[in-house]
Amino acid sequence: MAIQWYPGHMHKARKEIEEVMPQVDLVIEVLDARIPYSSENPMVSKLRGDKPCIKLLNKSDLADPKVTEQWIEYLEQEQGVKASAITTLQPAMVKMIPDLCRKLVPHRDKIEKDIRTMIMGIPNVGKSTIINTLAGRVIAKTGNEPAVTKSQQRINLRNGIVLSDTPGILWPKVDNEASSYRLAVTGAIKDTAMEYEDVAMFAAEYFLQAYPELICERYKIDNVPNSDFELLEEIGRRRGALRPGGRIDLHKASELLLHEFRSGKIGLLSLETPAMAEVEKVEVARILAAKEEERLARLEQNKLKRAGKRHQG
Repeated sequence: MAIQWYPGHMHKARKEIEEVMPQVDLVIEVLDARIPYSSENPMVSKLRGDKPCIKLLNKSDLADPKVTEQWIEYLEQEQGVKASAITTLQPAMVKMIPDLCRKLVPHRDKIEKDIRTMIMGIPNVGKSTIINTLAGRVIAKTGNEPAVTKSQQRINLRNGIVLSDTPGILWPKVDNEASSYRLAVTGAIKDTAMEYEDVAMFAAEYFLQAYPELICERYKIDNVPNSDFELLEEIGRRRGALRPGGRIDLHKASELLLHEFRSGKIGLLSLETPAMAEVEKVEVARILAAKEEERLARLEQNKLKRAGKRHQG
């Protein structure tokens, strides 16, 4: 499932970020703790260069804590990166962010100049709630629908830190199919842009492999189903998601699974690990290299065609 969900304001936002970045001291990237790799925008590391970066693993109250620990250790291997697990349900966690900023940019603090930060993150990751908590007032719009923030704004937190807010940016094309699915499972992509059953099948397959006990406990299933399809059918039976004639309503069962995952009702589940990310990065690099090879071959072909036409003329 290749996702092509890149509204016009996101293209404009990228250009604006490129223009503002030279004036920024530090980048704050908000990630979804359940999918740190899939919610990490590769554009951010390109745009920030060697500027320090705080990676906030938000929604950590919904993620597997053991896997989150692995992610923090993994992300901090990158030069200049400090990672921290937070949840906006605990404002005290969010209010520690200015202290982290000061530690990473001590030279600005010493000369008593505002630390200029830019906060970035994909849609629906909780960025606006973090901004409002830091500011102590409602500045950024919040909502469960992705892509609420449409334009960049500067916010003076009045504590030595100035924050540039940016729209939630999804990169133009998600080249890793598994990442596309994970973004859809967590709700980072509008539900109208995906097939519910398709996405739920992906989630069901992973849950059966990684968290079979939690799944069976939540849906009161005695024996672990053999496949994603069987799991959705079992959920449909247990929850009365039936069509006339007693057939399972797969769409309804899919909705149940995805909504209960997003709300944390199934338990603390993460959808990817650093080890999985390492494997997938190699595959993405292979895909991108193959696409570049195809592009260069097409250019060469077109050049030869044009040369042939000139020769005939």
